[in-house]
Amino acid sequence: MISNPYAGNDFDAFLQSEGILEEVTAKAHKRLLALQLQDAITSSNMTKTQIAGALQTSRSQLDRLLDPDYTAVTLDSLERLALVLGKQLKIELA
Repeated sequence: MISNPYAGNDFDAFLQSEGILEEVTAKAHKRLLALQLQDAITSSNMTKTQIAGALQTSRSQLDRLLDPDYTAVTLDSLERLALVLGKQLKIELA
């Protein structure tokens, strides 16, 4: 029988030992944010083209903001998008 060295440890400890905790955490946060943004877009009844126009940006730039795998977004971009959608961007440390 092969013993698992990670048995009983938490998943964060495993990710840390693999050197990927920060990357995985950033991607998980962006995925959650992308889902929330998509819900807000659906609720707004605006098209992506309308939103991009209101943001004075391209549709492809908006798609990058909404891409769950694209983590290089700025707070300014997120704040502007939230305002266009009638929402408020809330960021907190836990």
